[in-house]
Amino acid sequence: MLAQVATPAAESTEPSAPTQAERFFFDTFGYLVLENFLSPDHVERLNMALSRVIEQRRAEHAQGKVKTGMTQIKGEKSTRIFYILGDDPLFLEMLDWPPIMPYVTGLLNAKPHHHASDAVVEVGSEINQRGLGWHIDGHDNGFRNLGHPVPLLQLKIGYYLSDMTEPNQGNLTLVPGSHKAMEEPDPADLKRGLFPGAMQVCAPAGSAILFHNAIWHAGGPFSKPGGHRIMLYYAYEHPWMIASQEHWGYSPDFYNNLAPAHRKLFHGFVFDPPEARWG
Repeated sequence: MLAQVATPAAESTEPSAPTQAERFFFDTFGYLVLENFLSPDHVERLNMALSRVIEQRRAEHAQGKVKTGMTQIKGEKSTRIFYILGDDPLFLEMLDWPPIMPYVTGLLNAKPHHHASDAVVEVGSEINQRGLGWHIDGHDNGFRNLGHPVPLLQLKIGYYLSDMTEPNQGNLTLVPGSHKAMEEPDPADLKRGLFPGAMQVCAPAGSAILFHNAIWHAGGPFSKPGGHRIMLYYAYEHPWMIASQEHWGYSPDFYNNLAPAHRKLFHGFVFDPPEARWG
């Protein structure tokens, strides 16, 4: 496995821009791991909130109630939920959590906008037969129409809420450096799983992984007994982009009750009355 840049646990609100070493690593390999980025207490609170939200989402799904974002049920526990910002204040808090924002502004844009949010709970015994699902992120066929290499248009951040220090429990799996590829992977490789060059990202609970929209990635295989994966995902884009339905997914009350710090992460037209601003 490639060496991964790590930072100590942080709850401080003091900004610290990415180091030159971190910038180099991200630019070269297309991802960056920040180990123990969330404190154990923070991870516990997020896990408790996610458990409550998933229980509620699954109940509403069973009743046929329409929710802001999709709820995908894949087993007794395995669930993926989308558009999570309105589900719990802790999830909204993570949108501009002070320790991560210097990385977002330093690697992507000084005035980033929110792109999308979701949460994943996977239990290996329920979904160990699923394929890896290799892909790159982005609308318009992964922004491929802009040519290769695909530029950095979205920065995605995954927060590990379960221990993933061992492989084969659904770990995020990626191909380092593939964001700069001028060719598509062999379709046969994408079907057979861990092809040459692919790696599972192993890190403890509380870690954060940042990755480029054009890096090839997938949810990894499950073969570890008792293996499970719990993650929160947040994605950011440039302020001149309108690349996600999530912008239209929330109610007017949600937007108009946002704190000023959160409002600036959304387009002005989502508010009532609309705000005339750019970025």
